[in-house]
Amino acid sequence: MRKMIAVMALSVLAANVMAAVSPEEAAKLGTTLTPVGAEKAGNADGSIPAWTGGIPKNAGAVDSKGFLADPFANEKPLFVITPATVDKYKDKLSEGQVAMFKRYPETYKIPVYPSHRTVNLPADIYESIKRSALNVHAINDGNGLENFTGNRYYAFPIPKNGVEVLWNHITRYHGGNLRRIITQATPQTNGSYTPIRFEEEVAVPQAIADIDQAKAANVLSYFKQSVTAPARLAGNVLLVHETLDQVKEPRLAWIYNAGQRRVRRAPQVSYDGPGTASDGLRTTDNFDMFSGAPDRYDWKLVGKKEMYIPYNSYKLDSPKLKYDDIIKAGHINQDLTRYELHRVWEVVGTVKPSERHIYAKRHMYIDEDSWQVALVDHYDGRGQLWRVAEGHAQFYYDHQVPAYTVETLYDLIAGRYIALGMKNEEKSSFVFGFAAKAADYTPAALRSAGVR
Repeated sequence: MRKMIAVMALSVLAANVMAAVSPEEAAKLGTTLTPVGAEKAGNADGSIPAWTGGIPKNAGAVDSKGFLADPFANEKPLFVITPATVDKYKDKLSEGQVAMFKRYPETYKIPVYPSHRTVNLPADIYESIKRSALNVHAINDGNGLENFTGNRYYAFPIPKNGVEVLWNHITRYHGGNLRRIITQATPQTNGSYTPIRFEEEVAVPQAIADIDQAKAANVLSYFKQSVTAPARLAGNVLLVHETLDQVKEPRLAWIYNAGQRRVRRAPQVSYDGPGTASDGLRTTDNFDMFSGAPDRYDWKLVGKKEMYIPYNSYKLDSPKLKYDDIIKAGHINQDLTRYELHRVWEVVGTVKPSERHIYAKRHMYIDEDSWQVALVDHYDGRGQLWRVAEGHAQFYYDHQVPAYTVETLYDLIAGRYIALGMKNEEKSSFVFGFAAKAADYTPAALRSAGVR
C-alpha cells in the first residue's frame, strides 16, 4: 500500500513538473511581463529601458526592395570595448566574446549603443502565446510538446527549466511563410572567400491552405533550400520536414543532387551532420543559431543576466554595402555591428552520457524580448572553447518579425568562420506571408526546383 501511495505521489509530482502554468501566472503576460514573457520593467540604472510596446510598423522607410531604414542611424556608440578595456566589461560578455579579443587583438572590437526594446508581435500571435502558456506541456523527457495547437508559437512563455527556454527559440514567430535569398561566406584565414547563394523558403502548416492538418500534426515547419551559386553547386536542393517531437518522428530530409539528377533521403541533415556548403565550419544544428531536436543534451537553466549582445543590426543589413565590406580576415567588419545591453536567459546544454555530439557543451544566451538565441559558446570533448556564435538580430518592424541579419560562427582554433544570411547585394529583402502549397514540399517537387 505504501509503495502504491509513493508511486502515485511521484506520478502527481511528475505531472506538475510538466504541467502548463496556472491561469494566475499566465495573467502576468501583458501586465508585469510583456506579452511574450519578458520582464516589462527596465533595469535598476535605466541602461535597459522598460518595454513600452516596441517600435511602430512605420518606424522607418522601406525601400523598393524591402530593405528597412535604420531607425537609430543618428546614434553614436556609448563606448567601444577593445582588448585594452575588455576586463572592465567581461561580466557582461560571454567567455567566447572575451576569447575573440584575445584571438584577434588588433582588429576585434564591440561597439555598444543605447538599448532599444524594439520587438513587438501581431495581436493574434500574442493570443497564441497566452494559449500556449495555459495548455502546452513537455512530453517525452522534454523532447516533444503536447496541446500545442492552432498558431503554434512560443511554447513556454513563462519557462521553468532550460529545455523550455530552448523550445521558445525553436517555436518562435518567423512571420508565417518566409522566402529569402541570402549569401553565405566561409573565408580563408586571409579573408578570401567564394560566396554561396541560397534561395530558401520556410512554410508553416497553419499557413498552408491545402495541407492535411491531421497528417501535419507533428510538423513544425517545411524548409526548402536551393543553391544557386557558385556554378559547381547550383541546382542542389534540400527539403526538410521539421518535426516537433524528433525522438518520436525524426526530422525528414531529402536532397536533390543536380549532378546525379536524383532525389535521395538525407538522414545526415541533423544534429552534428555538416551544414550545407559550410566547408566543415558549422553543423546542421548550428543553423538558426540552434535548430532541430534537443534530445542529445541535458539543458540547465542558469537564470537571467544582463549582457552586451548583437541587436538592431540595421547598419549591417544596408543595401549600400557589398559583401566585401562585411567579410574580413578573422571576423566580420565590427565597425558595421551594433551591440546593446539586454537581459538574456542563460542556458547550458551538456551532452548526455548516452549520446554523442561534436559539441560536448553549448553555453547559450537567449534574448528575453524575442526568444532568439543571441550568443552561443561551443566546447569540444576536452572542455576547450572551440566555436563562438553570434546572431546579429534586427526587428522587421514593417511586418513585426524579429530575425537575424547575419549569423556568425567563429572557429577559435582554425582561425576561420562562417557568415550566413547576408542579403545586401540581393534583389530583395525577406518576403513574408507568401502563399504556399502542400505539393511544393514533397520529395517529388525537388527535381523541378533544381536549376540545371
